[in-house]
Amino acid sequence: MANRKIIIGDKEYEIPERLLSLGITPVLGIGFFLWLATGFYQVGPDEVGVVQRFGEVNRVVQSGLRYHFPYPVETVNTPKVTEVKRIEIGFRTVGKNQFRTVEKESIMLTGDENIVDAEMIVQYKLKDPESYLFNFVRPVLTVREASEASLRTIIGRHGIDKALTAGKLMIQEETKSLVQAILDKYESGIQVVAVQLQDVSPPKSVIAAFKDVASAKEDKNRLINEAEGYRNDVIPKARGEAQAMIRQAEGFKEARMKRAEGDVAKFKSMLKEYKKGKSITKKRLYLEAMEDILPGVEKFIVPDGEGGNLLNLLNLTGKENGGKK
Repeated sequence: MANRKIIIGDKEYEIPERLLSLGITPVLGIGFFLWLATGFYQVGPDEVGVVQRFGEVNRVVQSGLRYHFPYPVETVNTPKVTEVKRIEIGFRTVGKNQFRTVEKESIMLTGDENIVDAEMIVQYKLKDPESYLFNFVRPVLTVREASEASLRTIIGRHGIDKALTAGKLMIQEETKSLVQAILDKYESGIQVVAVQLQDVSPPKSVIAAFKDVASAKEDKNRLINEAEGYRNDVIPKARGEAQAMIRQAEGFKEARMKRAEGDVAKFKSMLKEYKKGKSITKKRLYLEAMEDILPGVEKFIVPDGEGGNLLNLLNLTGKENGGKK
């Protein structure tokens, strides 16, 4: 049995030739019901349905089996609102674990006029399906260019040290905020979920020089730390030795003062006794001096004939002393 193809709306149907031979009225009736049947559509659990009536947005419906007046009266778009989309800046994924660098996107100038090679991933999803569908065209290209421009702006605000080391997290957050601000200005209906810097490094042509600079900085920091450690070790020792010397000098000072005071007291005592008996004290001092000068020599005391054969000595120390004969 031969069939004839009939296009209704945007769909094509095959009608048996026998049915067409019945006349135009049954064919039109069947065609009308087939046209009405084309209005059924399915909205997935991660989608919303945006229904347009003669090109104007009429309603937004949630997931499930839905119906709209068939084309050309109404049309429907079902964008995924929970799916997280991904944009790559500075590189492209060409296969499993294989990447291709896009240098015209990745080469950037830092705030201190150095060049870095920066690669980034931007993740986003829809927050307003109506704005996403009708406010601008080519959304993927728009998000990519807005993300690249934002990254260049943020990298240009910071020096190369922050871009290569501890400033990556800060750069990510600032870039995310700037991308979101640009997309909101465009009324794109897009929400930026995350911005991740994949790699920030010097360009390949100068990476050896950057490594030399990094090594020199590490050597500088190492030498500074060693010098500070030596200073922290020597200065406390020197201060301790200085305090010890000061205490030793103070002790020596006190000892000399006490000794001098003792000598003065002794001299005053001797002077007092000397004044009591000058001649006797004089002789005693003479004999004591001889005793000290000639300790190992036998000595004899010869009286002068007037005082007998004994020499009276004045005891200055309070102890009994006698001379040798």
